[in-house]
Amino acid sequence: MARAPLMLACLLAAAAPASGTEPTIPGVENPARARIDYMLKCQGCHQPDGTGNAVNTPPLKNEVARFLSVEGGRAFLVQVPGVASVDLGDERLAEVLNWTLHRFDSAHLPKGFRPYTAAEVARLRRTPLRLDRVERRNQLVSRFPE
Repeated sequence: MARAPLMLACLLAAAAPASGTEPTIPGVENPARARIDYMLKCQGCHQPDGTGNAVNTPPLKNEVARFLSVEGGRAFLVQVPGVASVDLGDERLAEVLNWTLHRFDSAHLPKGFRPYTAAEVARLRRTPLRLDRVERRNQLVSRFPE
């Protein structure tokens, strides 16, 4: 137990930006907290740089915001099992989703992007995808604009 404060301090230090301030990100009240949530809940599979792996974890880097350009893609990002079932409240999950979109794929954010809200996340995560997630992802990816 004595190591817990030290571990938390290390996590906070690793999450702190080099400049001392985080950039303003729409829909992200606390970018440092969103970064830590990503580190603790997402990067184990998606990797620190968002590249994922070719075996079982799709990349976020240069791809995740492309889902917002196809019908059903916005809901899909919340309904994939790892997102829908993560042990974060709806507000924190909306925040980490918005942070992730900006951090890993801001170039593909559509004009007029509306950040996820806690209410939207709460509604969408009630109907998570399960066995059909891979097929659904492939359908959405096939409709990405070139």
